[in-house]
Amino acid sequence: MDRNPFYGEDFYCEIPRTFRHLSFYIFDRDVFRRDSIIGKVAIQKEDLQKYHNRDTWFQLQHVDADSEVQGKVHLELRLSEVITDTGVVCHKLATRYKERDMKEITVSFGVPRAAHCEWAISEAKKTKVKKKTNNPHFDEVFYFEVTRPSSYNKKSHFDIEDVDEVDKMEIRVDLWNASNLKFGDEFLGELRLPLKFLRQSSSYEAWYFLQPRDNGNKSLKPDDLGSLRLNVVYTEDHVFSSDYYSPLRDVLLKSADVEPVSASAAHILGEVCREKQEAAIPLVRLFLHYGRIVPFISAIANAEVKRTQDPNTIFRGNSLTSKCIDETMKLAGMHYLQVTLKPIIDEICQVHKPCEIDPVKLKDGENLENNRENLRQYVDRIFTVITKSGVSCPTVMCDIFFSLRESAAKRFQGDLDVRYTAVSSFIFLRFFAPAILSPNLFQLTPHHPDPQTSRTLTLISKTIQTLGSLSKSKSANFKESYMATFYDYFNEQKYADAVKNFLDLISSSGRRDHKSIEQPILLKEGFMIKRAQGRKRFGMKNFKKRWFRLTNHEFTYQKSKGDHPLCSIPIENILAVERLEEESFKMKNMFQVIQPERRVLYIQANNCVEAKDWIDILTKVSQCNKKRLTVYHPSAYLNGHWLCCKATADNTPGCTPCTGGLPANIQLDIDGDRETERIYSLFNLYMPKLEKMQEACGSKSVYDGPEEEEYSTFIIDDPKETYKTLKLIIEGVGNLEQEHAQYKRDKFKKTKYGSQEHPIGDKSFQTYIRQQSEISAHSI
Repeated sequence: MDRNPFYGEDFYCEIPRTFRHLSFYIFDRDVFRRDSIIGKVAIQKEDLQKYHNRDTWFQLQHVDADSEVQGKVHLELRLSEVITDTGVVCHKLATRYKERDMKEITVSFGVPRAAHCEWAISEAKKTKVKKKTNNPHFDEVFYFEVTRPSSYNKKSHFDIEDVDEVDKMEIRVDLWNASNLKFGDEFLGELRLPLKFLRQSSSYEAWYFLQPRDNGNKSLKPDDLGSLRLNVVYTEDHVFSSDYYSPLRDVLLKSADVEPVSASAAHILGEVCREKQEAAIPLVRLFLHYGRIVPFISAIANAEVKRTQDPNTIFRGNSLTSKCIDETMKLAGMHYLQVTLKPIIDEICQVHKPCEIDPVKLKDGENLENNRENLRQYVDRIFTVITKSGVSCPTVMCDIFFSLRESAAKRFQGDLDVRYTAVSSFIFLRFFAPAILSPNLFQLTPHHPDPQTSRTLTLISKTIQTLGSLSKSKSANFKESYMATFYDYFNEQKYADAVKNFLDLISSSGRRDHKSIEQPILLKEGFMIKRAQGRKRFGMKNFKKRWFRLTNHEFTYQKSKGDHPLCSIPIENILAVERLEEESFKMKNMFQVIQPERRVLYIQANNCVEAKDWIDILTKVSQCNKKRLTVYHPSAYLNGHWLCCKATADNTPGCTPCTGGLPANIQLDIDGDRETERIYSLFNLYMPKLEKMQEACGSKSVYDGPEEEEYSTFIIDDPKETYKTLKLIIEGVGNLEQEHAQYKRDKFKKTKYGSQEHPIGDKSFQTYIRQQSEISAHSI
C-alpha cells in the first residue's frame, strides 16, 4: 500500500453560497474494495482566501458523528423579571423554538463547570418529534427559572440568588434525529448561548448555525493521521445584469478582428495572467456562448504558427492557443468522448484482463505473450473506434482543426506532414490519450480506476498517442524497451493511413471557404450505381455504374477512376442526404442527395454498411450549409406524383422531417455575464501587470532599441494598438470596480446578523452582540 500517494488531479465544482466548510475526506480501500475513512480536512469558508491558489499542507482531522454537523436553528429568547407572591423578584427565561432543518430538539439549561467542561444541568426539556421533514416548524415555548428567591426550598444542582450570576450561565440546545433503531437517536448538532447578552436587551430572536458537540472526548492527535497537500482556488462572483458588462464584453468579443491579435483584449488577458489556464477557461466559455470561438482561436493560432520556427514544435507549448483549444475540446467534445470511448472503457474496467507487458512487473501465473495479446486487442479496438468516429466529431472542433491545418500548411509548405501533426497534437495527444489515461476526469467513469486497470489504460494511452503522432521513428518514442517491442505489432502502413484519413475528415468541414487551401482533401471514393438526374429534357433515366469521389470541395462521379468527372456537385449545394425507401425502385441500399431546385441524385451503394458510411460522411461535410432542408420526400417522384405523399407537383415541399444527421452545434449551459464577470475579476487581480504593460507600450513606441528586461515577458507586436486596447480594458474594469464597491456598501447596510440569510456562527456571534448593543444604545 502506498502511504504517500500523489494524486495530481483537478476538480472543478459549483458550490452553494451558503456553505460553511469545504471538506476533503480521505479513505482507505481494502482488498475487498471496501472504503474506511481515515480523516478529513475541513476549511471554513471565511478562511479560504488565506489559502487561495497556494499549495498548503493541512493536518487531517479525526472524523466522528459529533463533528459532522450542518444546518441552522431559529430561536427566540426572553429574560423577564417576575415578582413572586411574597414580593421577591426572580428571573425567568422563555425560550421559543420556531423552525429548523431537523426532527427533535432537546434543551438544557445550567452553569458550565470550568474544571472539566461538564454541565451542571438545572432542567432539560424536549420538543415534540416532527416526522417526515427536514425543515420542521416547532413553535413551542419553554420556561426556565434563572434566579430563585432564598426562601425557595426545592433541591437542585444549584441555587442562584445574585442576579450577576446570570452572566455565568448558558443555555444549550441539542438537536437529534429521532430513530426507531436500537442504536438510538442520531446527533445533528448543538448550540450554546451565554445569557449575558440578554443583559443588553431582554429579548432576542435570531437564526443560529449549529455547532459540533464539545463532549470532552480526546480524539487522535492530528499528527497520527497524516496530512494532505491541497491547492484550493475559490472564487465567489456577484453577477450584475448584462448591460453593466457591455463595454468590457464588446472589447473582448472583437478580439478576433483586431490586427495584430496580440493587441486584442483576450490575448492581453493571457499575457497578464500567471497561468494561461486562468485566462483560457472564461475566455473559451464566453466565446462559445456568443459563437465567436472559431475566429478567435483561428486568429491566435495563426499568430502562434507565424512565431514558430520548427514544424516539429508546433503547438507543443502551454500557450494561450493550446489551453483554449484544450478547454474547447473538453466542453464541446464531452458527448463525443462518451459515444466513442465509454463502451470499451467500461468493459476494460469490468473485465480486468491482465495486460502487463513489463517482464519485471508480471505477477505469478501471468503469461507475457497472453498479456501482450490482450493489450493488442484493446489497442486495436480503441484505435478503430477513434479512427471511425470522424463523422461524430463536433462541428466546432472540426472548424478549429481546419484552421490549424490551413495555418500550418501555409507556414511550412515544404513539410507535407505538418498539416496532420498540427491536428493530431490536439485530438490524439490532448484529447483521446488523456481521456483514456484518466477516464474519471472526462466523466467516462465515476471513480478513479483500480491500480491494475489504471496500468492497462496507461499502456493503451501511450500506444494510441504514438499511433496518432505519425512520427517517423516510432520505436524511439518509447524509453521502455518492452513498449518498443510491443509497438512492432502496429508498424504497418494501414495504421498511418487510417490516422490520416481520420484527420482529413475532422479537419475538412471547417469554414465554408474551403477552396482557400491549396489541395482538396479526398474523403471517400468507390463504385456505386446512380440513376440519371434528368438534366436532359428527353432521354431514359436509367441506372449506371459510376466511380464516385468526395472531397471537401465537391461530390463528383465519372465512368472510371481517374476519368474526367461527368458531374460535379459543390458541397455547398448539398441540401440534404437521406435514405430512399425501397419501394421507389425496388432496390435496396439506396440514398438520395438533394440539390437546389429539387434536383435529386439517387444512388445505390454496394451494401447497407457502405450506404450508411456515404450518408454519414456526406452529411458531415454539408451539415453547416445555410440552405439545408428541414423536410424531404422519403420516396421518389415517379409517374407524375410523389410515391410517399401522392402530391402531383414535383416542387412540392417534403412530407417528412429530415433526420438531421449529426448535431451541427453543441448546446452548452453557459452564462455569458458570469464569464465576463470572471474575466473582470482576473483583470482586476492583475491590474499592476496591465499598468506595467502600458508602460512597456510607451517604452517601445518612444525608444526603438533593445527591449528592457522588465518588459520582455510581454508580446507586443503593435504598441499603439495594444495601448489603445489596454486603455479600454482599464476603463471598463474601473467602472465595474466602482459598481462592485457600491454593491458591497449597500449589502453591508442591509445585512442583519441573525437573519435566515446570515445566521449567527462562532465568529459572527460577538459581531451580532455588538450590533444589537449599538441598536439598543441608539434606541435609548
